[in-house]
Amino acid sequence: MANPKVKVHVKKGDLVQVISGKDAGKKGKVLQVIPDKHRVVVEKINLVKRHTKPTQANPQGGIIEKEAPLDASNVMIFCSKCDRPVRIAKKFLENGEKVRICRICGEVLDTDK
Repeated sequence: MANPKVKVHVKKGDLVQVISGKDAGKKGKVLQVIPDKHRVVVEKINLVKRHTKPTQANPQGGIIEKEAPLDASNVMIFCSKCDRPVRIAKKFLENGEKVRICRICGEVLDTDK
């Protein structure tokens, strides 16, 4: 069981690259962060097949493919300026706002800014 006090270095909406496992080298957008389990769900990465019974919502049933969570330590944030996966640093801007920056080029990585 993971420690619930551990912070995850990625946020929902970040562009990340997988650095280990069967999908190593692939890039995708973070769809969901599960901090208490230290896991992330990345778009089109770690696809698993799920056999479903027919229901009213899905009368056909059958096999569906969906993204499964993978450990947050297996992904790194992708810097579009450096064009590579990078580690991040945190910095305060002049207006007192705390942002994440690329350790290599200094580019601000927060997507909502």
